[in-house]
This record gives sequence, C-alpha cells and structure tokens, in this order.
Amino acid sequence: MARNKALGRKLRLAAALSSNRDPPAWVRIKTKNRVTRSPARRYWRRAKLDV
Repeated sequence: MARNKALGRKLRLAAALSSNRDPPAWVRIKTKNRVTRSPARRYWRRAKLDV
C-alpha cells in the first residue's frame, strides 16, 4: 500500500485497527469469563479489508 494515503482511506484503516482488539479485561471479569474473544476480530492474513 502506498505510503501517502488519502484521508478517507487513512481514517477507515485507523477505525479498522482500533476495532480489531480483544475485549478489555473488565469485560472478562464482569461476565465471569463467558466473553473472552470478540466476534469482530479480523486476522490480517485471512480476511482483507475493502478499502
């Protein structure tokens, strides 16, 4: 991908990066480890973004 990105593409990539995280630790504590993974996680090799 090019080093110089358009602002819209950069914002979409930043949003995808921030949404690709595990749930915080307090969620595990609150749900007694019933919620350990996020269903929205995306692995960079398996699923590509449409940007």
